[in-house]
Amino acid sequence: MQSYSALITGGAQGIGKAIAKALVDDGLHVVILDSAADAGDETVEELGGAAHATFIEGDAASEADVQHAVAIAAEHGKGLRAAVGNTGIMIRKPVTELTLEEWNRVLAVNLTAAFLLARHAAPQLAKHAGAMLLIASSRALMSEANTESYSASKGGIVALTHSLAISLGPSVRVNCISPGWIATDAWQFSARRHAPKLSSEDHAQHPAGRVGTPPDIGTLASFLLSDKAGFITGANYVVDGGMTRKMIYAE
Repeated sequence: MQSYSALITGGAQGIGKAIAKALVDDGLHVVILDSAADAGDETVEELGGAAHATFIEGDAASEADVQHAVAIAAEHGKGLRAAVGNTGIMIRKPVTELTLEEWNRVLAVNLTAAFLLARHAAPQLAKHAGAMLLIASSRALMSEANTESYSASKGGIVALTHSLAISLGPSVRVNCISPGWIATDAWQFSARRHAPKLSSEDHAQHPAGRVGTPPDIGTLASFLLSDKAGFITGANYVVDGGMTRKMIYAE
């Protein structure tokens, strides 16, 4: 029986890998576009091999690479029904030291890549009443020092989400998840994989009582990309264990 496909940028490790696993469990064939070849090949094997997943080495900020990945996903089975923009990098420097080249690279990987995915995947998704999901960050809503390029890019993802939802609806739904602190250590390439080093204080500062895990995001992604979420579009879900709702006062 043929299945639909899902395309995930940045799906070889971390949150993207957990989303890939959730969608494979849902019966979709997952196509992963990622620059980490070693992790990508390993993830395909961990997802059950070529019958369940395909890895394409490439840059999600390259229009040619995104076009190629969309074409591969569209040709699989019944066609492309879900697209996830998950790429993200951070360069943490004082704004007076951050170069224009660094600023542009962060915006390219974090924001322009999502635009390219929407531009090329939307016509395919529309054929199958599909859905798109973009991954932002709670840093779109709050910041630590020296994260200007990252915070700006993730704020752009939130705005891009509701803009796309209006432009592409009703044929394509578009939603966003803004993760908070997610411990991805155990979801990396095997040579870099280890148990998270977290203290009791790390967990306790979250109203939910713990730091997040990639499956916390994968579970919500699965729902938002499914027909069960058919009345949800243009939304941003902050998944942070309640941290952005917590008032903090210096004592």
